[in-house]
Amino acid sequence: MSHIKFRSRFSNSSIREFLKDLREAVAGSEQDFTQIPFSKAIVLLSIPMVLEMIMESVFALVDIFFVSRLGAEAVAIVGITESLMTIIYAIGIGLSVGTTALVSRRIGEKKPEEAAVSAVQAIFTGIVVSMLFSALGILFAKDLLRLMGASPETVETGYMYPAIMLTGNGVIMLIFIINAVFRSSGDAAISMRVLWFANILNIILDPLLIFGIGPFPELGVKGAAVATNIGRGVAVLYQLYLLGKGSYRVRVRARQIVIRFSEVAKLVKLSVGAIGQYLIATSSWIILVWVVTSLGEEVVAGYTIAMRIVMFFLLPSWGLANAAATLVGQNLGANQPDRAEKSAWTVGIGNMVFLGLLSIIFIAIPEPFIGVFINRVNEPIVMQNGITCLRIVSFGFLVYGMGMVMINSINGAGDTATPVWINFIAFWLLEIPVAFFFTRVLDLHINGVCYAILIGEASLTFIAIAIFRRGRWKLKKV
Repeated sequence: MSHIKFRSRFSNSSIREFLKDLREAVAGSEQDFTQIPFSKAIVLLSIPMVLEMIMESVFALVDIFFVSRLGAEAVAIVGITESLMTIIYAIGIGLSVGTTALVSRRIGEKKPEEAAVSAVQAIFTGIVVSMLFSALGILFAKDLLRLMGASPETVETGYMYPAIMLTGNGVIMLIFIINAVFRSSGDAAISMRVLWFANILNIILDPLLIFGIGPFPELGVKGAAVATNIGRGVAVLYQLYLLGKGSYRVRVRARQIVIRFSEVAKLVKLSVGAIGQYLIATSSWIILVWVVTSLGEEVVAGYTIAMRIVMFFLLPSWGLANAAATLVGQNLGANQPDRAEKSAWTVGIGNMVFLGLLSIIFIAIPEPFIGVFINRVNEPIVMQNGITCLRIVSFGFLVYGMGMVMINSINGAGDTATPVWINFIAFWLLEIPVAFFFTRVLDLHINGVCYAILIGEASLTFIAIAIFRRGRWKLKKV
């Protein structure tokens, strides 16, 4: 009986401690993550990062939810544009990886003012790069849709969606970069709140602008682009306010708002590798969409919906991977490489458990998830393609979980070059050729593309684990 009482008290105590950590994580923590107990550091960082990534994925799902009411052609426009936007995401995420490596290392070294200098250089670089893509959207939106294989009707009716999304790409760049500043410094709850704020605006504006509810104009599919840019744009203004007026680990003062080209060069050097790896990965997604486009718009629509659902549930896992990157960077800055390594393995195992359980659900019952976006009676072909894609891709969730943590941990250490060739092997030498072979030679249709995704992601994970275990990333200087 005493044994049972002890277990009960222990269990209640553990639950109370977890709930306390949960409240602290969401509210924002001022703890030093290189000094507090290991498990507590993971909880305090990972929870707001997971919630942040959930909010990021909501952007994609909200748009596709409302746009799907306009038909398969509208969904195809969003899907094709999203494949183009992955280049923007690649550069934004790449710059955020470089920012994370610099800021987390400076925070670990107890140099918050140097971290603020790095933040300013990252914001400046993001603005300059985004201007180039804005010009691309203004001038070549129709040409880009044609290049991706869209039909002439789709080009004429939907070109404003990619035009608006590309023109407003700066808000995407900055929201990634500035959130990386907060996240890598340890103020992950701020990044989470910023995405909440942006999503609330997007959820409100999407139906109003797409369908013309009340006094709002009926903009159709381009209304989704306008709503998304407004939501993200207001969020960026909020971020800048917090950086200047907030009382967080990184605060940018007037004397730090200067361009230091030596710091920009350091950031670019770190980010080029990260941008390269994400460009390799995302360009493979663009080519996969091109392959799928040749199978018909109903296949594109089903594939788009399935991959949006996949990304919705993978992005929280990226939150865990981001927590690992921050812990690795801060602990290396504090000269604790063994703690950095343990952080990565622990988070990776947790990520595998989460995605492994999720894969069981998607494999067993994919229909309800696809059915949220598509009516089985009105769009049976789209529905079936979406179900097929979601089920096959979900078989790889277990390995995806460890792979993304390994790659992000190596990046967080400041070694952004090694993941470039890992991605090159996994995606360009394996995934893309296999997709062509399975669809064009073996005629496996959408199944062939999905099998190629499994092979590419699995190979990335196994290579990344082998590299991480060698431990050379611990010696990287930033």
